[in-house]
Amino acid sequence: MPDNNDNKDLLRLRTRITKRFRRTCASGALLQDGDRILIALSGGKDSLALVEFLGRQAQIYVPRIQLCAVHVRVENRAYVSDTSYLERFCAQAGVPFRLRETAISGEETKDPCFLCSWYRRKALFEAARELDCNKIAFGHHRDDVLETLLLNLVYEGRLDTIPPALPLDKMPLTLIRPFWAVDEADIARYALLAGYERQKQLCPFEHHSRRHDMTALLRQLQTLNPEVRSSLLHALTRKQ
Repeated sequence: MPDNNDNKDLLRLRTRITKRFRRTCASGALLQDGDRILIALSGGKDSLALVEFLGRQAQIYVPRIQLCAVHVRVENRAYVSDTSYLERFCAQAGVPFRLRETAISGEETKDPCFLCSWYRRKALFEAARELDCNKIAFGHHRDDVLETLLLNLVYEGRLDTIPPALPLDKMPLTLIRPFWAVDEADIARYALLAGYERQKQLCPFEHHSRRHDMTALLRQLQTLNPEVRSSLLHALTRKQ
């Protein structure tokens, strides 16, 4: 049971996350009247927090939005969440929950992270079409944004990253990221204080990827400049 200090920390974090969440939503027009938004619920702390904060936003009624959280289970990947917990969590947030199942087959020579992501995205797009959603919300945060920037710079020579909102060309869908300016550390601390449950089994490739290398690089840059995250995000904002 959290003590009084933990409760104060939780409220402070909720206020800070909410402020950055709403600023991103307002500046990028991420939420609009009549939106039907599918929340990509992986079961990790970021997507759980997204369900909670979007659920709170939906209760304000301005703008008027409808939500649905979808968890995609990849049958032949050792990445397991407790779906009964996810369903209870969504019910507490006032967000309907749906479970989708898919499987990867015949392409095991390709990058496992790419394959898993591709099959999950495909299942989410199909669910969005069936549920008549016009937007899909992902729980990507500021660290994801900056790690993607570094990946593109180091491996592709591009000054580019994931945007707060991305309209798709081939289907009537927009991908949104309301946590675009929120620190991962804030979400992690909030999840701990709020008592979020962890997945039963994490991704087996979590610590063996280029993105994990960029996480380490970002930490090294932070030793040179403690404000490097703010500096990089500011550069991205000016570029836009």
